[in-house]
Amino acid sequence: MRFSSAFGGAALFGIGLLSGLTGAYALDARTLDKNATPMEAFRFGYNAYKQGDKTAAVEALTYAAEKGHAGAQWKLGRMYAEGDGLAKDDMKAFEMFSEIADDHADDNPDGSSARFVANAFVELGSYYREGIPNSAIQPDFGRARQMFAYAASYFGDPDAQLNLARMYYDGEGGDRDPRQAVRWAKLAANKGNVGAQALLGHMLFEGEGVNREPVLGLMFLTVARDRAKPLDPWIQKLQEQAFSIATETERRTALALADDWLSKNAATASR
Repeated sequence: MRFSSAFGGAALFGIGLLSGLTGAYALDARTLDKNATPMEAFRFGYNAYKQGDKTAAVEALTYAAEKGHAGAQWKLGRMYAEGDGLAKDDMKAFEMFSEIADDHADDNPDGSSARFVANAFVELGSYYREGIPNSAIQPDFGRARQMFAYAASYFGDPDAQLNLARMYYDGEGGDRDPRQAVRWAKLAANKGNVGAQALLGHMLFEGEGVNREPVLGLMFLTVARDRAKPLDPWIQKLQEQAFSIATETERRTALALADDWLSKNAATASR
C-alpha cells in the first residue's frame, strides 16, 4: 500500500509552533520601536497577528526576518503559503523556508529556534516532494528525502520522521526499505505523532520490515484512529482492515492496550 496521498504534505501549515508565546507584547502595533530587537519585533508581530492586525504583523515580522530571526522568517513563510495576510505565493514561501535552512541549519537542536528551523526543513521537503506548479521547483524525491532526513535526525522532528518513514515505505527518493520505515515511524510514534502511529501499526500488523506483532499493531492503529481529529479516512480504513482479520483474542487485547495508552498519554501527546 502506498501512503503518498494518504498522508498529504507533512502536516503542511497545520502545526501551532507559535502557541507558546505570551501576550507580553500585545501593544498597539503602531508603537513598535524602530530600534526594537529582532525578538521584540517578532513577538510584537505575532501578537499583532493574534489581534487581527495582519498589516502591522507583516511589517514587524519582516523587520525581524530581515535581521535573521528564524521564527519571523518561518511565520512569513507560512503566511505566504496559506495566503494569510499576504497574497498566496508558494515560491516566496519556499524562499523564506530556504533562507531559514541556509542560515540556521546548525542551530542548537534544543534551542529556542529549533522548532522553526526543523519545520522549515519539513516544509521544504514537502515542496520538493510535490513540486510548485509553473516554477523551477519540480518534484524531486531525492531532495525531499534529504530535507526530511536532516530534520528527522538532527532536530528529531516527528513530522520529518513520519515523512521519512513514508518515503522509505513507498520507495520514494531511493530504494524501498521497510526496516528503515519502521525505525523512523517508531521514533515519531513514540512522540505521539498520529500518522506515525498508524503507519507503524500497519507495518507491525502486516509484519513489514519487522516481525509480525498483530496485537501491538492493532493497538497502535486503534490509538491513531481514536486520536485523529477529524477522523482521517486512511487511518480508519487501515484500522478497520486489521480489526476485521484479527482474532477475537487479538482484538480484545489490542483494545485494552489502546485504552491503557490513551489514558496515560493522550492528554500530553502531540498530534
